[in-house]
Amino acid sequence: MPENPAPAVAPTAVPPESPESPRRALRLGIAGPVGTGKSSLIALICRALGDELRLGVITNDIYTDEDARFLRSAGVLDPARIRAVETGACPHTAIRDDVTANLLATEDMERDFAPLDTVLIESGGDNLTATFSPALVDAQIFVLDVAGGGDVARKGGPGIGRADLLVVNKTDLAPYVGVDVERMVADAEEAREGRAVLALSREDDQSVQALRRWVLQVLAAHRSGEHIPQDPGPMAPHFHADEEHPEGGYVHAHA
Repeated sequence: MPENPAPAVAPTAVPPESPESPRRALRLGIAGPVGTGKSSLIALICRALGDELRLGVITNDIYTDEDARFLRSAGVLDPARIRAVETGACPHTAIRDDVTANLLATEDMERDFAPLDTVLIESGGDNLTATFSPALVDAQIFVLDVAGGGDVARKGGPGIGRADLLVVNKTDLAPYVGVDVERMVADAEEAREGRAVLALSREDDQSVQALRRWVLQVLAAHRSGEHIPQDPGPMAPHFHADEEHPEGGYVHAHA
């Protein structure tokens, strides 16, 4: 699978803590549109790292805990370590504008199961602009999938452009939906100006191991104090179509 692999990290050891390390867990946000496989990605991370890291999961949705129930039923973690936030409104608001419910849930999780290494926080997956506040998460993964269309990556936006890692998910489905994965990854790399992109399939162990290495790398940087949470900020450059550009093709950026 085409990928931009993360630097190698010790394959089995949990990254050591330094005296200056943050005392709390790494908070890793998982965002992206509905149906891109965010819950499955979290399950994959839990399976890949659950034996060596102490993990917790917070899911977000409007009126349901279905994602949390899916993860519990998958048996990827102790069910008590998987908790749901029912936002009652746009999930994007709960991870970006008013993060109180998620902060409380995360702090409760960290207190109840101290010490934790990483808490995975899943967005409600409402749209392409769903990005996390740095007041809530330390790093974030934005998830696209090939079934959403090969052109999505080049459309840009804050999540696509500025998340710490962009995952092009479900690459094993590409032959069935007519998507050129190499082209989609190249478009993503261009939109992200060299930031990390990973082509992922849970059926492809090489890509799963690359995801695993990336998480360990970010955790090590968090513990050493080298990782600084980034705010995706205003909308990233993105394509617009108009009468002169019916297929898109010119980049527009908000000041």
